[in-house]
Formats: sequence, C-alpha cells, structure tokens
Amino acid sequence: MSLSSLFQKVFLGASLMLVVAACSTDSSSDNQATTNNTTTPLTAGTWRGVLSAQGQEIPFLFDVATDGGKPTVTLLNGEERLKLDEISTAGDSTTIRLGVFDAALVMRADGNGKLKGAWVKYDGKEPYRVPFVATKGEQKVFPVAVNQKPASFDGTWSVTFKGDDGETYPAVGVFKQTGNDITGTFLTSTGDYRYLAGQVSDNTMKLSTFDGSHGFLFTANRLSDTNTTINGDFYSGKSGHETWTGRLDANAKLPDANALTGMKPNQKRLDFKFPSIYEGGSISPTDPKYKGKVVVVQILGSWCPNCMDETNFLAPWYEKNKQRGVEIIGLGYERTPDQKLASQKLLKMKQRLNVGYDLAVAGMANKDSASASLPQLAKVLAFPTTIFLDKKGEVRKIHTGFSGPGTGKYYQQETDEFEKTVAGLLAE
Repeated sequence: MSLSSLFQKVFLGASLMLVVAACSTDSSSDNQATTNNTTTPLTAGTWRGVLSAQGQEIPFLFDVATDGGKPTVTLLNGEERLKLDEISTAGDSTTIRLGVFDAALVMRADGNGKLKGAWVKYDGKEPYRVPFVATKGEQKVFPVAVNQKPASFDGTWSVTFKGDDGETYPAVGVFKQTGNDITGTFLTSTGDYRYLAGQVSDNTMKLSTFDGSHGFLFTANRLSDTNTTINGDFYSGKSGHETWTGRLDANAKLPDANALTGMKPNQKRLDFKFPSIYEGGSISPTDPKYKGKVVVVQILGSWCPNCMDETNFLAPWYEKNKQRGVEIIGLGYERTPDQKLASQKLLKMKQRLNVGYDLAVAGMANKDSASASLPQLAKVLAFPTTIFLDKKGEVRKIHTGFSGPGTGKYYQQETDEFEKTVAGLLAE
C-alpha cells in the first residue's frame, strides 16, 4: 500500500494546483493564473473523468456547479463528496486546485465537448503527470449493461496483496453490492484505501477512486457465486502495481494496530523539540502547556489522505474536548527538506481543516526519517501513527494507521477506541 503509501469524510488535503501545461513547477509560488476575459469549459452537470496510466483507465465522477457565480467542482467517490473551489481560467486553460494536496488537474476544451489535460503532482523532485480526459453526462464510473446477472462480490474478504517485488501484506476487503453497482474499501495495517466505487460486469469487479492525491483502480474476477475466492490487480497512479487475492471470510481481521510498534527497551517518554509551523517557535512535549495533561501525538503528512481522514476527526474532537485537560501535537513529515515550504504546506492544511491544535515540522516524509527523528520509538510503520501520553508524559499506547470514514463500522470502532483511550488516561 502502504497507506502511508497510500486517509474526512471530508478530508483532503494538500495543495493540488492545476496549471497551464507550460507553467512553472514551483509549487511554493502563489502565482496562480488569474481569470481573464475567458469562459471556463467547466459547464454545470456530472462529468466522467478518466486518468490514463499503465495501460489502464482510472475513472472517477465529478459534479460541476456554481457558487456565488463561480464554478465549483465536487469529486464523487462513493458516498464521499470533496468540494474544490479554487478554480481559475487563463486563456483556454482551466486550473483546479485540489484541496490541500500539492497537485493539480490541468485542462482545456478539445472542441468536441470533452476536457483534456493532465493530473499533475508537484510534491516530488520532478512533476508527476498523468493524462486526463473528461466527458459530460456519463453517470456510471464503469459503464456496464444492466440487464445481466453479475457475480456477487458482496461481503467481507480476507485479502493478501503482493507487490511486483514479491512482498506481501494482509488486508480486509469490505464490499457492498446492489445489482451491478458496488462500493467498499480495503483496510490494511497502515490505513485504508478510502472510498471506492464501481461496477460489476459478469464475473469482473472494477473499483476506483480519485481524491487528488491518489488515483486507484482495483479489478477482480470471481468465477461463480459458489467460488469463495477472487483474484485481481491494483493499479496506483503512474506506476504502482500489485496483485491481490481474496477469500470470503465474515470474520476477517487485521493484526492488532496497537501492537505493531512500541517503545525501545527502557524508554517511556518521547524526547523531541521540533520547529513550529510558525516562524521562531518550537514544540516539545515537555513544554509547560502540556504539563499534567493527556497528550496525543499525531504523526502525519499533508500529502497523506489517511492523515487527512484522521485530522478531520481530531480537529473538531479537540475543539469539543480540550477543556477536559487534553492536548494534541501534530508532527508533520513533508515531501520537502525546505522547512519554510513544509511549514506553508502544513499551515494550509491547518487553515482548510480548521485545525486548532499545535503543528510542528518534524522531518521528511518517509518512515525511516520519522523513526530517526523519534529515536525512543522502536519504529514508525505508517502515516498516520497516533501516540498517547499520560499526565506524567509517559507513552501508554501507540496506534498504527487509521481506519477512515470510508470503512464504515471500522471507522466507528476506531473513533470509539480513541475516545475510550483518552477517557481512561484522563480518569487516572
């Protein structure tokens, strides 16, 4: 996946920036194209977008509407609705900034009623571009003939993913099928693959999602309803590919997320001091602000959808509960060594998601960097990882990953467990 490699019901964060094909790739610049005396090709209605990668089509739906006389775009992933309102047009090109992610869709009308362009991500050393085309009026993610009786993929599946390098990891697939239509997701030890939606045609299932940071396509085949196994492929954006197998299992579950990592021997406390996202400040769990309080430390990145799912839970939770004697510290690991730029990315996330708790720039966005920056931990396995400190400042629990709202009952279990853990520490 990893979902670190791979997170609101709303969530979405990063600063996706749609720019004209010839624009600068400097994502730190706010030189966004301004609207000239041109008309956006984004006309009201539902559109079907298709990303072309690895010889596959990764489709998704989006709605175009107007708000205050300006166009808005809403990505549709199953039940999820991700509203995008930073849209600009210059010449014949339209730019849509995608939430908080440092990426973008670049598009222009092709003269035949379609939009063409690219999905561009700017958070790497080189721009990441995937061709994109959209057609108005198509309502299905994967158009299929509805007069057939498709195989059933409904239910809970014990899944194993296998990378092209031969490495495997466990997952739980949960799907809900009505006729040809199907929604669901995969839970893994490092997070979930968020809201997936698609269709079943004959014995083949196809599911996809596009949240601005990730474009995923899952395919699978089931020979018959009496066959309890399925196998398929997972395509992630420009180059990611894994195969997967599933076995129908109503009791499928993952390893305990609270037992995947811990503290090193003889270590009980976190000892860090990282720069705040505000210039000149710093954050440490030994600061007077946190003394005598329960503290939740969130390991995250603004590029990480699962982290945004967790943040969309934590931000309003903190506002309702901070008076109880609990604080949250967000440690941001970003895809840039530039502290100022990393601060800007985290600040944008803070503003868009109404984050009231403290955020710090902790390091680069990889698990080795995170592990090295927190040497008291045995290891960091995923973004996000959540660490619970008691009133004495001692680490009492480390939770790997986060099951977001796209997982349904598992999300409820996740948030209930969080509430129970904090309540127990506050009661001590």
